[in-house]
Amino acid sequence: MENKLSVYYVAHVKRELCWLLSAVFRGTEHIAFDRVLDKEQSLFEFFVPQDTEPIFLDMIAFLKKKEVVLSLEKRDNRLASRLP
Repeated sequence: MENKLSVYYVAHVKRELCWLLSAVFRGTEHIAFDRVLDKEQSLFEFFVPQDTEPIFLDMIAFLKKKEVVLSLEKRDNRLASRLP
């Protein structure tokens, strides 16, 4: 069976601009699914389809230039351990 899991990223976002990050990704369908991982630390997690990863990374690069995203880390998909 082929692995179809999304690529997984975690980002630290400037607290007062979290709304902007969410708006950007909700306004661009099917690029990535985002949600808050840790509200106190302004950490977001992203589930990114493999085919849209280059577009996602371009968007993040732009948001980093605008100092919305402070850091981004690619991690193992945390949902992988739930698969049979």
